[in-house]
Amino acid sequence: MSLDKATVRRISELARIEVPDADLEPLAQELSAILGWIEQLGEVETGDVAPLRSVMPITHPWREDVVDDGNQQAAITENAPSSHDGYFVVQRVVE
Repeated sequence: MSLDKATVRRISELARIEVPDADLEPLAQELSAILGWIEQLGEVETGDVAPLRSVMPITHPWREDVVDDGNQQAAITENAPSSHDGYFVVQRVVE
């Protein structure tokens, strides 16, 4: 795909990037080359290639999913202004 100066000017306006007129032609050539490389990548047969999740075979150890209260009830309620039997005591809201 080949880009001309008008297309590069429009792209720069959409991207809100000010490009001087002298730089439009070299930029058009660079962008055309990049689009050419992308077209070449589209020609590569990748049907039998598995998706890559990591460059190294990393296995993450799974821990047992156990529901736990953390056994921190005393430490948590000791910071409360008022507590009773491990629960927070708050003022009555509804009379």
